[in-house]
Amino acid sequence: MSTVSTSPILQVKALGSPWETIDPFLFCAYHDDAYPAGNAQMGPAAALTGRTIGQDFSRKDGWSMYHGEKVPGFPPHPHRGFETVTIVRKGLIDHSDSLGATARFGRGDVQWLTAGKGIVHAEMFPLLDEKNDNPLELFQIWLNLPAAAKMSDPHFTMFWSQDIPRVTATDDEGRTTDIAVIAGRLQDADAPATPLAPPPDSWAAQADADVAIWTIRMAPGARWSLPAAAGAATRRQLYFFKGSSVNIAGQDISSPSAIEIRADVAVELVNGDAEGEFLLLQGKPIAEPVAQYGPFVMNTQAEIAQAMADYRRTQFGGWLFDSEAPVHGSDPARFARHPGGREERPLKTLASTSA
Repeated sequence: MSTVSTSPILQVKALGSPWETIDPFLFCAYHDDAYPAGNAQMGPAAALTGRTIGQDFSRKDGWSMYHGEKVPGFPPHPHRGFETVTIVRKGLIDHSDSLGATARFGRGDVQWLTAGKGIVHAEMFPLLDEKNDNPLELFQIWLNLPAAAKMSDPHFTMFWSQDIPRVTATDDEGRTTDIAVIAGRLQDADAPATPLAPPPDSWAAQADADVAIWTIRMAPGARWSLPAAAGAATRRQLYFFKGSSVNIAGQDISSPSAIEIRADVAVELVNGDAEGEFLLLQGKPIAEPVAQYGPFVMNTQAEIAQAMADYRRTQFGGWLFDSEAPVHGSDPARFARHPGGREERPLKTLASTSA
């Protein structure tokens, strides 16, 4: 006689690189680089010998140059058919794109970029401090677009750190759990009154998509109940990337792990004896075919071929900058300059955060 499991845990996997995700997400890249002090060019003041410059993912000495040659990062590259959500916990990113937009963001900020029908952008990691280390820690999450929105106009939205809703839950022993709500609404008594609005063509902007992107930090020994999702079709994955262990619904799980859990029930998390950190990704699946070739994500191979042909023909607007790896000067002030010239900046009084 078989027994039907009542556990809310559906699957536990070791975290690889990049992190595997479930529909509507495509994958998540986690960068945690211990960059040294910078030099006058905003690159590392360290020898680059032993690295394959232009394609250095070595983590030699705890950091990588990635595709950068002098400044670490990702020089111009195209995207079509999906979105990137970039959560910068430490350090800074310099963004430039084929729409003419530029930005410097980080220290808790989030950039949500809809590639849509096509954009070329650069993401460079300037090392501004010439006396001290320049740590950089970020998630870049690829969120799929449904077929109806794959050829939408490119669009980027900035969520400055001070605007991101944050909730602190305290258990009966006074131990805290801090949640940053980048997408979705945290359904409890302390839920933020005004969730952030994703870009208009995003799957996350659909009323019934139930997309949530949260970062969660639990004090040692803290207890917190992850509330049930709103949608019956929602799927949910919890990435346990820092800490020692966590007990979920009575099952001990060690870090680092990817844990798929049922979304239709509340689930209690009991953290172990070290501070624990998690990324939660959830949403109703788009449930459409996925055809991917590098930076292009469409529904069919014919659409991939068309994307490649369009990029060869138009360069998705072309590159408008003198540099192939643009950085935005030595002033650490964060800003975003949108196509057309509109500029926005976060509050200057904001203290840096890695929540």
